[in-house]
Amino acid sequence: PPPPPPPPPPPPPTRAPPRPPPPPGPAAAASTHARSLFSSLLGVRTSTSPAAYAAFASRLALSRRFSSVPIDRSRIRNVAIVAHVDHGKTTLVDKILNEVGESDSTDRVMDSNALEQERGITILAKATSIKYKDYHINIVDTPGHGDFGGEVERIMGMVDGVVLIVDANEGVMAQTKFVLSKALRKGHPALVVLNKMDREVEEAQVDDALTQIFDLFIALDASDDQLDYGTLFASARDGWAVTQETFESKSERVGMEALLDAIVERVPAPTTDDPSEPFKMLVSTIDHEPHLGRVVTGRVSAGTARPGDQLHALDRDGTVLEKASVVKVIARQGTQTISLDEGASGNIVGLAGFTVPSVTHTICSTSIDVPIPADPIDPPVLAMT
Repeated sequence: PPPPPPPPPPPPPTRAPPRPPPPPGPAAAASTHARSLFSSLLGVRTSTSPAAYAAFASRLALSRRFSSVPIDRSRIRNVAIVAHVDHGKTTLVDKILNEVGESDSTDRVMDSNALEQERGITILAKATSIKYKDYHINIVDTPGHGDFGGEVERIMGMVDGVVLIVDANEGVMAQTKFVLSKALRKGHPALVVLNKMDREVEEAQVDDALTQIFDLFIALDASDDQLDYGTLFASARDGWAVTQETFESKSERVGMEALLDAIVERVPAPTTDDPSEPFKMLVSTIDHEPHLGRVVTGRVSAGTARPGDQLHALDRDGTVLEKASVVKVIARQGTQTISLDEGASGNIVGLAGFTVPSVTHTICSTSIDVPIPADPIDPPVLAMT
């Protein structure tokens, strides 16, 4: 008889269905969102340049951290750093950014222009901001060379006080007088910082520099309130600024906390109109962003601007130069450019979306037809005809 057929093979073992992947956590979701947004902005595939995605995700997180926090106007401080050329303005700003953890660089991060880096001097006034304790401090770094004095004049309407830096070895110089005169004329209080105290400076030199500074305030017709300026002793290179008591007592000299505390105490909050009023802003500086184009920057005098708002630009005589929609509201936070949900009264912000307006022009709501008065710039000392 034929052999019996072989037994049928055993059925395959049943496998449990695969478990669904766990929902992405906040970090993974933020990374995915950043990757998608980065791809849409630059038109690249999601498989290229992981380092670029990581850097962009970091910037996106920084932007979200600061853009969603409303700023109390009473907690804003707008201050300019002014001095004669090579007295240590930009180095001091570097150390302030180091102090609050916004930068770890020591190589004049505010001098971002190629010509500035080549020449080693500040040419354009540039604004950044920091968070210190419960305060939002806008800092404007200014040029000290006489050829770029117009940059200093334009930003005086953007700030509410100045930090005047004087080299302890050189004392008062030509641009020291110029920048201080512009600040006092606007009614701004000044905070004096005697810099480069890490060098071997004789006590007589220090006393002479302090006398020169006081005499300069008197010669420029400073008011009684302006004559009550504070004085700090500092070494921007070594990263410390201390009060006179600390300096004379030979105590430890470290950090910029004394300078930041003095700015908070002596520079007043901006006295601008209510954020509920129609929007107004005087353009003080012009910048350019690769993906946004022209960015007009100034202090908001009234109202609030948000992305999508319809605004127009006015010339000094009230002529409408351009009507446009706000593409983005941005600001500098340390060394980063961040996006803001809104630019409110008293804060220094940049608006993207305009192509025509320049400095001294007014960006405002379409219901406003009177521009903000702009201070004229001093005429040149020498003119060729």
